[in-house]
Amino acid sequence: MASSRSVPNLAFRRLRAQRSPGEFAAAVRRAAREIGEQVACDARYIGRVEAGEIRCPNYAYERVFLHMFPGLTLRDLGFLPREQVRGRAARTPAPVPATASVSVSAVDPATAPAGGPATALAMTPATNHTGDTSEESDVLRRAFMTTGPAAVAAVSLGLGGSAEAAVPGPREAGSRRVGEAEVSAVEEAVRRIRLLDDRHGADGLYRQAAQPLRAAYALLDAGTPTRRSTAERLHTGAGELSISVGWLAHDSGRFDDARSHYAEALATARVANDPAVEAHAFANTSFLARDSGRYREAVRAAQAGLRAAAQLGSSRLLALLSLREAAGWAKVGDRAGCERTLTRAVAYFDRGPSDADPEWMSFFGEPELEAQKALCHAALGDARRAARHVYRATALQDPHFARNLALYRAELATNLARAGAPDEAAAAGHQALDLLDQVQSSRIHTRLAATVRALLPQRRLPEVATFLERHAATDPRA
Repeated sequence: MASSRSVPNLAFRRLRAQRSPGEFAAAVRRAAREIGEQVACDARYIGRVEAGEIRCPNYAYERVFLHMFPGLTLRDLGFLPREQVRGRAARTPAPVPATASVSVSAVDPATAPAGGPATALAMTPATNHTGDTSEESDVLRRAFMTTGPAAVAAVSLGLGGSAEAAVPGPREAGSRRVGEAEVSAVEEAVRRIRLLDDRHGADGLYRQAAQPLRAAYALLDAGTPTRRSTAERLHTGAGELSISVGWLAHDSGRFDDARSHYAEALATARVANDPAVEAHAFANTSFLARDSGRYREAVRAAQAGLRAAAQLGSSRLLALLSLREAAGWAKVGDRAGCERTLTRAVAYFDRGPSDADPEWMSFFGEPELEAQKALCHAALGDARRAARHVYRATALQDPHFARNLALYRAELATNLARAGAPDEAAAAGHQALDLLDQVQSSRIHTRLAATVRALLPQRRLPEVATFLERHAATDPRA
C-alpha cells in the first residue's frame, strides 16, 4: 500500500510520454541489456514509480535510467536522494572481504522476537571490489524480512521503517492484515534470489533461501488480504518463491527437495487458479524429471505446462515448454518426436518476445535456445551437432549470466570430447573452470565430471593432461 507521504512522480511520467507502462517497461529491460544489467521491470513497477511509491530506485535501476536519459540526474527523474529515503546519512562503503563465495545469512525463527516467524535474508554477492559493487550489495541486503503473521520490513526496498520497529508483539501481530508491503517483499525476494542465482549459482543460497519461503506461506496462513488483487499477488509470489527455492535445490543436486518445492508451487497455483505459476511449475518439474532419469514424466509435465500456458499469450513460454518436451523425447530415444517438437519450439521462439512473457524468463534468449537444442542432439547421440549448437550458445551468451555461461562451456567440453576433439574439449573445460571462482553449482561440476570421463582415454595428450590435473585440484567432490 502506498505511503501517505507518496507524491506522484510527474517528471518520470513525462519521460514515458505516449508509451504505455508495458511498452516503457520493455524499453527499460532493453536498456538494461545494453549495459549488462538485469532488471525485472514490468508495468506494475512503472506504475509504482509514477505513483511515488518508489522514491529512489535501487542501484541497478539507477544505472539503467541514467543510461536511458543521459545528462539527467536522479533528481531530474523525480527521485529523492538515497540517503533521504533510507533515513540515514551517506556513508563510505566498508571493505568487502576478498572471497568467491556468496554470503547468505538468516535469522533463526526460533530465536526471533515474539510475534510469529521472523526471517531476514541477507543475500550479498561476495566480491573483491569496493565502491559501486559494495553499494549494490547494500541493496541486496535484507531483501526479504517478515515478522509476525502480517508485518514486513523491507528497508532496502524503500518500504520504510526498520527491522526492529517492524517486529510486532503477539497481540499486535494477530490484529494486522497482509497488505502491499508484505506482498512487495515476497515479490522482491523472488527477484533477488534469481539475480544472485544467475550470477553465482545455487550452492551457496539454497538453505537460507528456504527461510523466506516458510515466511511467505506463513503470510498466506495469516489470512486473506482485504483487496482481491493483493491476495492474488500474494499467492503468485508465494508460488514463484517456491519455484525459485526449488530451482536452487535442483541446481545444487538436491532433487528430492526440488521435487517437493515444485509440487508445493503447483498446489498453490491450482488453489489460486493461476495458470502462469502452474505453467512455470510444470516447466521446472519437466526439467527436474529429465535430470532425475524420469524421461516419460519429463514429457508429460512439459505437455501439462503447455496446456496451462496456452491461455497466457507468451510464445516464448510455449517455446521453452516445447524444448522441455523435446528433451524428454530425446532421452527416451524418440528421434521423430524430438525433431517434431524442436521444430515447434523454434516456430514459437521466432514469433519474438512480448509483454506477456513472464519476468522469470529473462534468461531465455537465443543462447538458451541453442543450448537446449544441443542437449537434445547430445541425448540422441549426435555429439558433433550438439557441439555446434552449444558453441553458438557460448558465443551469444551475455557474461552477466555467469552460471549459464559456465554451464554451456562445460557442456561444450563434453560434446567436443565425445566428438573426437580432445584438445578443443580441454580448452573449453579450462574456460568453464575459469568461471568457477564466481559460480557455485553442483550441476556444472556434474557436467565437468562427464567431460573428465570422456577425456580419460586421451589423458596422455598434453592439453588433456593439464585440464585433468586442474580439474582434480578444483573439484570439491574429489
